[in-house]
Amino acid sequence: MTQLDVRPQAGDTVSGVADGDVRGKGLGKGSVGLVGSAVIGISTVAPVYCLTSTLGSTAGEVGMQMPAIFLAGFLPMLLVAFAYRELNKAMPDCGTSFTWTVKAFGPRIGWMCGWGLVIATIIVLSNLAGVATSYFWLLAGEITGNPSIAALDDNKLVHIATCLTLIALATAISYRGMTATKGVQYALVGLQLVVLAVFVAMAFQKASAGTFDTGLDFSWSWMNPFAVESMAAFTAGLSLSIFMYWGWDACLATNEETTGSTKTPGRASLIAMVVLVGSYLATGVAAQMAVGSGGEGLGLANEETSDNVFAALAGPVMGPVLGILLFVAVLASAAASLQTTFIPVARTVLAMSTYEALPPSYAKVHPRFKTPGRATVMAGAATGLFYTVMTLVSENVLTDTIFALGLMICFYYSLTAFACAWYFRAELRRSSRDLFFKGVFPVLGGVLLAAVFCKTLFDMWDPSYGSGSTVLGVGSVFIIGVGLLALGLVIMFVTERRSPAFFRGEVLTKSTPALVVED
Repeated sequence: MTQLDVRPQAGDTVSGVADGDVRGKGLGKGSVGLVGSAVIGISTVAPVYCLTSTLGSTAGEVGMQMPAIFLAGFLPMLLVAFAYRELNKAMPDCGTSFTWTVKAFGPRIGWMCGWGLVIATIIVLSNLAGVATSYFWLLAGEITGNPSIAALDDNKLVHIATCLTLIALATAISYRGMTATKGVQYALVGLQLVVLAVFVAMAFQKASAGTFDTGLDFSWSWMNPFAVESMAAFTAGLSLSIFMYWGWDACLATNEETTGSTKTPGRASLIAMVVLVGSYLATGVAAQMAVGSGGEGLGLANEETSDNVFAALAGPVMGPVLGILLFVAVLASAAASLQTTFIPVARTVLAMSTYEALPPSYAKVHPRFKTPGRATVMAGAATGLFYTVMTLVSENVLTDTIFALGLMICFYYSLTAFACAWYFRAELRRSSRDLFFKGVFPVLGGVLLAAVFCKTLFDMWDPSYGSGSTVLGVGSVFIIGVGLLALGLVIMFVTERRSPAFFRGEVLTKSTPALVVED
């Protein structure tokens, strides 16, 4: 039986286990506090980027019920967040979903859960880089007053080169550690939330003045998810809404680097969720009141502008000067998230490598910056490759990958939620708190996300799903989503041949102690 070397490193203080049982992974402890952790969660979600990418698509699917869908997407995320909080209290490990599902369900399910997280992050990183690139050239065109500069984004070679440059910069910042990450994030997150608040205020003002013919009067019926015309439309809208909340769990991926590692990350994730749902509801209602959710003119569902709503609304709602700030906010949002999104993928890969589920080279931590350097560089390279290939083969890369991403998110979040209930199954009768927070809420959240996963999988076969592009008569979104999950299975089988001890359940088991850092 292979025994994982878990000797403590110099300076580690471990509680709950004897010396020699546990070791840290080499990450910089105490680098992040409650506020910093919450900021990382908000930044990774990138609220302004999510809104400009999905406001129009969501309105196109569910019409005026868009605010209700934002609330519906928040519910399963909140329930799953309780599962993450409880699992983190018991096992603060930077591998998060991977480590927890391995302990609950065994190595193969856990490995695929980790793969779901990694590949979802790669998809998001590629989208973030693409949006940041587009807004970089849009902003350059606005500042110079030269439309030909903004049009450079339409040149694929220029677009790809700019995108790869931004990915390289984000990789370099993440490589340098949490201290560098925090300083950049406070500024970028603060900027985007302030500008978003200004946009919301001005949209309400335009709505009250009746500035746009397509504007609507507020109605409480907008908050009724049961008013959506069809289940297919509801599921598609919910998938987009779930995407808009994805990333809050980055708070948990920094648990080994956070002060109060057992409690702070869970609290930070809940703070981030509250900020996000408030921002989404305010923006959705304000935008719908100002320009409506139709497909004509400035309407949110206009197919010509629905994949980048703020680019169309910036000038009309905020004016030519302040409108530039909205371009800056989207660029800042995408750039901030591009940087912090490296956190969960790099640390998941670090944990998988530490527990022999991936090649050992990815377990190396930079001696100075205390970051998983090789895993971070790998994530950057994979992101650049994925986006380049998708851009060259698809005209609708952003739309199709966002829809496919919803499948990945539901996959690994639901597995993590079920893992919580199964791992704590012996404790559910101890108290009503344990029953609900470790059992009922996680299972309910997992069932909701699993239902969305299955319905989305069925709907994705239709070529009209997403952008409407096809591959051999099958919808591109289905090919992307299912193809990436299938690729994970292939890589898992190859890895099993090279690292049989992990897959035999000899390295990471339920009894493997977790590192708990004393504060």
